[in-house]
Amino acid sequence: MSWQKLDGRIVAALAILVLAPIVPTIAVMLIAGAGADAVRNVAQVYSAIAALLVLSRALEWYATSYRITDERVELRSGVVSRNHRSLPRERIRSVDLTADPVHRLLGLAVVKIGTGAQGADEFKLDAVARGEADRIRTDLLPSTSDGQDAPLARLNPAWLLYSAVTLSMMLAVWGAIASAFGSLSDVLQKFGLYGEIGELFRSVPLWAGIGVPVAAVLLTGVLGAFLLSLELWWDFTLTREDSGTLRVRRGLLTRRSISLEEQRLRGVEVAEPLLLRWTGGARTNAIATGLSEQADGKNQPDAKTLLPPAPRAQAMRVAAAVLREPESGEPEFPSTGEFRPHPRAALRRRLTWGSLSAAPFAAFVITAAALGWIPWWLAVVVAALSVAVAAAFAVDAYRNLGHRLHGRFLLARRGSGLRRTVALQRSGIIGWRFEQSLFQRRAGLLDVVATTAAGTGRCTVPDVAAGAGLEFAEQTVPGLVAPFLEPSHPED
Repeated sequence: MSWQKLDGRIVAALAILVLAPIVPTIAVMLIAGAGADAVRNVAQVYSAIAALLVLSRALEWYATSYRITDERVELRSGVVSRNHRSLPRERIRSVDLTADPVHRLLGLAVVKIGTGAQGADEFKLDAVARGEADRIRTDLLPSTSDGQDAPLARLNPAWLLYSAVTLSMMLAVWGAIASAFGSLSDVLQKFGLYGEIGELFRSVPLWAGIGVPVAAVLLTGVLGAFLLSLELWWDFTLTREDSGTLRVRRGLLTRRSISLEEQRLRGVEVAEPLLLRWTGGARTNAIATGLSEQADGKNQPDAKTLLPPAPRAQAMRVAAAVLREPESGEPEFPSTGEFRPHPRAALRRRLTWGSLSAAPFAAFVITAAALGWIPWWLAVVVAALSVAVAAAFAVDAYRNLGHRLHGRFLLARRGSGLRRTVALQRSGIIGWRFEQSLFQRRAGLLDVVATTAAGTGRCTVPDVAAGAGLEFAEQTVPGLVAPFLEPSHPED
């Protein structure tokens, strides 16, 4: 195949992206009362910078070309410093497609070609025509076609309500709103909004002045999380293709197609954040080699998601289907079954940490009462509540502790604010680490850490009885820790 250029419409896509913010920028300046000269100067400077960026992108497009042969994928790029990269086709493990709203408007897509090696650079063709992107993916991952297998999971729109109570999404929404308020602070102050809010607060009862804003913030977080999940997960589909690849397709405005070769899969994780767990939801994540949450210098934790927030039974069903464990006999594998309990000393450790976490709150309110800032009865109630909540979390964390073996999998469960259940292939364990702090040593406990080349590189079973932890590791991967269990005999 001869050398080909990227689609020239990518220059137009950049022009749209860099010029679009000028309209709201000028609008804000006009609302804030900026003069005509200031607006004109900003528009001229912005247009000049945009022209330079577009010219730079045009030169980069002109100097970039790619070629796909029977043996290799090659990419040449660079204007001043030329760069020629080459990747053997037999090393290709994933071909992912992404199209943001501008790319979709112009009929373009970004093609990311990966090897599955942890930390390895990926080829990125930004951008090619949508039809060409599909052809490249089919060519590089042969035997893939749409519809040859029934999807393992397809989004039910009602599941988006589970995302609305996901704290991480709510925090993202609140952060974006806080950033917007900071950017528009001058405009809001000009219209006297802050002063009106202060007057309104002083004119209503204290419970309304505090309760209404808190309710508004919570409602905004829930609504924003719902809209964010709508963009991320709309039209979500998980499919197993006949090439041995798991493929996730999702997105409302920005369409994403992510491929994961099953040979790289070492297990799954069922994550249940506290709010999501209270509503009966969970999400399923992949544990795979070369699956990084970093892409293009940005944190993208959703890259490992096999199922977005959904009913817990669905999360377990997808986990079992991905691991090819429908014959396990457990309708909610891997989270059901008899997990091995942990020693009572593990409960005492969690109660101790809970008490230490509650101590600052209790000390603060007691000090405030001593200084006369609040009544003593309120200080006693807040202190008692902080201790009770900390104790409840400690007990819940202990109840969630558990580990066991199930066929070819090591199962481990832990956490309270975020409960995680991990099913890790025993064949994917490459070593063991036994970690023990001073306090654990006195309690006869240790952390058993299975090291693996997938995911974060470790699966921890915390606070296990020392002898039982070594025996469990030996049962999981026979022979790996046997020398540490067998007493040594001096030679005669």
